[in-house]
Amino acid sequence: MRRAAHIDSNQSEIVDALRAAGAFVEPKLARLGEGIPDLIVGIRGKTSLFEIKDGKKPPSKRSLTKDEQAWHNAFTGSLFIVESVEQALAALATL
Repeated sequence: MRRAAHIDSNQSEIVDALRAAGAFVEPKLARLGEGIPDLIVGIRGKTSLFEIKDGKKPPSKRSLTKDEQAWHNAFTGSLFIVESVEQALAALATL
């Protein structure tokens, strides 16, 4: 069963910061729901998925949903969970 996608309040600022740093960012994955991460991010010929969580929320509200956890456990590629612009840019630097 498809669950409605939730877009965290900090997603647009993270997308803007990643793009300003020169990355390609596709934010439409967030609409898919079902545990799929929020963003595809590419830079310097490398690609990763980013799961956005709102770092301003209490830890209990930032945890992965059951669907997200299952998806993340099954995925074998590069994936980051980020809660802020700073974390997103640090993850980008590792690509």
